[in-house]
Amino acid sequence: MGISKRSTCLNEIKQSFHESGYVDWHISPRLCNDEPHEEENGDVAVQTAPPELKRPPLYAVVLMNDDYTPMDFVIEILQQYFALNLDQATQVMLTVHYEGKGVAGVYPRDIAETKANQVNNYARSQGHPLLCQIEPKD
Repeated sequence: MGISKRSTCLNEIKQSFHESGYVDWHISPRLCNDEPHEEENGDVAVQTAPPELKRPPLYAVVLMNDDYTPMDFVIEILQQYFALNLDQATQVMLTVHYEGKGVAGVYPRDIAETKANQVNNYARSQGHPLLCQIEPKD
């Protein structure tokens, strides 16, 4: 049964070649097989499963409240580094102010670390003690 499936698949490829004069070498006859089977020469054809991919873990970029950084500067940071509009940035800034910290965005680890470093460096260059850190997202 497995051999006829393979032959059918190969016949389809041959027919396509005769009609178009072109063979797509990216097509693999093994993709037509549903299960491993014995070949005519005794070899076993094995269909490999595609690798299972999973999403990378996400991290929240968190701004911490302090008594010295102006609210306008926090809004500027949120707009510049996290592409938030004025209303969104104001909401996050108020969360930071009243709750002690607020999430600016959620990203894969490398992006979250980069954004946190950029914010911390910019805040220091402007003379503000604003602290930005990352936390694993639950």
